[in-house]
Amino acid sequence: MNLPNKLTVLRVALIPFFVAAMLLSGKVYAARVDIFIIIALVIFAAASVTDWFDGKIARKRGLVTTFGKFLDPLADKILVVTALICFLARSPMWIDAVAVILILAREFMVSGVRLVVANEGVVVPAGIWGKLKTAFTMIAIVVIMLLEGLGVHNIWVNEILIWIAAALTVISGIQYLAAYWKYIDASK
Repeated sequence: MNLPNKLTVLRVALIPFFVAAMLLSGKVYAARVDIFIIIALVIFAAASVTDWFDGKIARKRGLVTTFGKFLDPLADKILVVTALICFLARSPMWIDAVAVILILAREFMVSGVRLVVANEGVVVPAGIWGKLKTAFTMIAIVVIMLLEGLGVHNIWVNEILIWIAAALTVISGIQYLAAYWKYIDASK
């Protein structure tokens, strides 16, 4: 297994540790800091950085593989969706459930499109809107966790960030649908 694929596998392997830290959070220590949210933030940030490195290394060194094309976008989706679900499980919720539903719907739709076009022998590369959506969503998640970990529950900041992420998600979903609609035959 090459280095980019190892980084992608590492991203997936970090997810249970992120969830564990989020589940342990809620105990506030000195200066209202929730150390477990900060630990979850560090884990999430480290996992997010592997996304940037694995793609850069794979392209630069010619190490793009079928395994990487499969697992990399899946790892991103699992990481982000896990964080969003953890945010919804908070009391009070850190983000709007409707925004999360839009994000999840897009992820299922794009995964479905990828499956349909793969049957036609076509690999769906990540488009610029998809990359922008992923980067912004990961940054938004980090900012939300940082604020919450420091004891600053600002629902307006959280909502603005998640709704920008949702808007980028919808735009990228429409872009994928438009680009690959010709492969979706309703008569079959």
